[in-house]
Amino acid sequence: MGSLLDYFIHSSAITIFVLLVLSLYFIATFWIFLDRFYILKSRISSEARSLKGLYSGQSKTVNSNSLLFTYLSRVVKPNKAILEAATSDAIRVSTKGLTWLSIFASTAPFIGLFGTVVGILETFSKLGSQSSASLNVVAPAISEALIATAAGILVAVFAYSFHLILKRKAYELSSLLTSQSEVILSQEA
Repeated sequence: MGSLLDYFIHSSAITIFVLLVLSLYFIATFWIFLDRFYILKSRISSEARSLKGLYSGQSKTVNSNSLLFTYLSRVVKPNKAILEAATSDAIRVSTKGLTWLSIFASTAPFIGLFGTVVGILETFSKLGSQSSASLNVVAPAISEALIATAAGILVAVFAYSFHLILKRKAYELSSLLTSQSEVILSQEA
């Protein structure tokens, strides 16, 4: 704990700012992932039950908790246009935040690298004012500067992984909605 405190005491304002931004990215990444994951998981479960009811012949239309139900209840006869609009709207609403995960995944390493470059510049500036510089002095300072890059890569790995997981869940939801639409349209023909 003492070395962490020493790190922050000896770091520049830019390095601390970089780590603060990456911390906010990290928190937002998990917040978006958990929020969207549970919403998508719930919607996928609901749509899977609705599709099962359609396939088994237990129902002629979607369940009342289906995302398509609101749209279908507004029309007399289901049509392709209304079902596509419903699917598109449901996917758009369900995948909010994926763009932010993509932004975090692509920018976090660069923010971390910026912090490292600033830390290395500060290290060389301090070393220039000393009469002698040995590896014992340079190595710890450089390794401290690399913490920002490591933090940026850590954030990027989580953001990118979560983005792919949520993208896959959105695909599952889209497939379920499309399948239900096709079943409903085939019953009308």
